[in-house]
Amino acid sequence: MSRITIATIKEKKLKNEKSTMLTSYDYSMAAMVDEAGIDMILVGDSVGMVQLGYENTLAVTMDDMVHHTAAVVRGTKNALVVGDMPFLSYHISREEAVRNAGRFIKEGGAQAIKLEGGLERVDFAKAIIDAQIPVMAHIGLTPQSVNQLGGFKVQGKDLDTAKDLIAAAQAYEKAGAFAVVLECVPTMLAKKITESTGIATIGIGAGPYCDGQVLVVNDMLGMFKGHIPKFVKKFANLEPLIKEALLAYKQEVEEGTFPGEEHGFTIKEDVLERLY
Repeated sequence: MSRITIATIKEKKLKNEKSTMLTSYDYSMAAMVDEAGIDMILVGDSVGMVQLGYENTLAVTMDDMVHHTAAVVRGTKNALVVGDMPFLSYHISREEAVRNAGRFIKEGGAQAIKLEGGLERVDFAKAIIDAQIPVMAHIGLTPQSVNQLGGFKVQGKDLDTAKDLIAAAQAYEKAGAFAVVLECVPTMLAKKITESTGIATIGIGAGPYCDGQVLVVNDMLGMFKGHIPKFVKKFANLEPLIKEALLAYKQEVEEGTFPGEEHGFTIKEDVLERLY
């Protein structure tokens, strides 16, 4: 099976077929996600909270993102890998935006990048696309703007902001983006955006009418006890299973029952005798 491309995602929308996307931040998880046949892997700046322990995504750097993207790419064969441009990596100038997007491709091995923002970021996306780098846009709740938005809140609930989101999606389509993430957008507004644009909409907290869905893999696998957003479904609850295994390991080591004879290696008796 050859690697999925942006043409695949566009074709799936035309055929009314759903696209699947999950985050991943390391080699081993990426390999499992890839083997499961997930269409796209987002190396999200959510790595800041999920794996680096930050309060939000704002402290994540380009070096962080390139490092994790390269690890994910090494773990995949089929999925389209999308690198998530971190805060201030594409805000200062078009030239810097293109340069940083290029790092995801050249150093990280990604096949596309994602950037957050509404109409104010379309020109930056266009510059990146003009440099032959595929772009996935991200509108609605944009975590990098959490301070400006006043927290993690549903976006597009009033007429003006709803119109702005529709306009932003259409502007990204015109600029050449191949997809747009809709985060924490009312279900019927997401349906309207999906129907009014020719690019794939990828929902997260945006209802069932989007062309695809994305979740943070650690959330949907239930790998920690922290706050889980309303839009997340736990497809597994691994946190207690992992903790149980860790406690069992600790107990067996302390009791001397691990490692057992079957976990060791032998040496010839004559060799052993000559050591004494």
